[in-house]
Amino acid sequence: MEIAAFQRLMEDLYGSQDRERGIPATVAWLCEELGELAQAVRKGTDAERLHELGDVLAWLASLANQLGLSLQDAALRYRDDPPR
Repeated sequence: MEIAAFQRLMEDLYGSQDRERGIPATVAWLCEELGELAQAVRKGTDAERLHELGDVLAWLASLANQLGLSLQDAALRYRDDPPR
């Protein structure tokens, strides 16, 4: 799945409830999911790691949608002008 399509999917599935929750709560959920990913990386199975990667990606897409920003544009930075 293309990253822009995934971001649109998250908007279609969760956009209204994500906006109702708001940006501060979305950032908090994203941080919680990052913590769960870190734990899965240290002690989890590949299936658990994959699950948590998906959760982090979903919350990141939610945040980008609420900010009116494109994850694809954010990713293109690494193709066009990668940090050194």
